Amino acid sequence: MSTIAKLSLAEYERMVATGVFDSPKKRRIELIRGELREMAPIGPSHCELVDRLNRWSFLNAPQDRVRVRVQNPAAFATVDSEPEPDIVWAIEKPYKRAHPTADDILLLIEVADSSLGSDRGEKAEIYAEVGIRDYWVVNLREQIIEVFREPERNRYRDVRSFEPGDFIEPLAAPGARLNVQELLADES
Repeated sequence: MSTIAKLSLAEYERMVATGVFDSPKKRRIELIRGELREMAPIGPSHCELVDRLNRWSFLNAPQDRVRVRVQNPAAFATVDSEPEPDIVWAIEKPYKRAHPTADDILLLIEVADSSLGSDRGEKAEIYAEVGIRDYWVVNLREQIIEVFREPERNRYRDVRSFEPGDFIEPLAAPGARLNVQELLADES
């Protein structure tokens, strides 16, 4: 990922609203700590896992309380960041005028291959700093899911790894068990 410019979240959102980033090339970018970052292209394995997480989310998230968002922005003004996580469980309400903030987010999931270092490092720091209570990284390299909880300043005090054979339950929906084996199964 390369840095393109340094902006506040408000400046970035004004630019997005006026179409500054609209182009036939459709570069994938996100704002991280005031810097425009180019995102890596999404590969087939990544897409497959996002699809599986999306299906699991829609089948398990309490629909009256949770809106499932897929690869849509989240806005964190205190750290001038607007990442585009793979899956977000947000409080069920309209987001027509603003993206979900940390106070709206119940679960945030990143699927990581080439982005693993950033998802475990800088993004985990940002998510902890803004108070995301339940952050999961689906680590495609090691075939595990890393769960980050108990944010404190810019780090998580509780980090656990789940492997095939394990089950994970989101804090927002105890009982909505994710089977790690089924999620990571190679059904090529």
